[in-house]
Amino acid sequence: MSSIPDDLHYTKEHEWISGLDDGLTLTVGITAYAAEALGDVVYVQVPEVGSTVSAGDAIGEVESTKSVSDIFAPVGGEIVEVNQAVVDDPSLVNSDSYGEGWLFRVRLEGDADDLLSAEEYTALTSGES
Repeated sequence: MSSIPDDLHYTKEHEWISGLDDGLTLTVGITAYAAEALGDVVYVQVPEVGSTVSAGDAIGEVESTKSVSDIFAPVGGEIVEVNQAVVDDPSLVNSDSYGEGWLFRVRLEGDADDLLSAEEYTALTSGES
């Protein structure tokens, strides 16, 4: 199993969030654990820049050779940037989940509740197989 970076926050839906400690614009992607479970990612649909999302909303999808999975908004806010590179080359989700494979950036509105620490996410994923 891939290592889980300590400096990120996570969701139970296997997304990672960076920037929570730095400010109001957060970067979101799917975890290496999720990418491995999905298999080869062949298509990524991200939300539109300028759209407003609520935490828990299905706002996009990731399609692999095995299945299609929804992308959920980990927090509420406005989408301020999407990663066009990952739309053009979805395999970045597999090859660099925590780097070039990020999905979108959201300007946080309200609180970032229900996020997991790296330790909590490790415990969550160690119980799954």
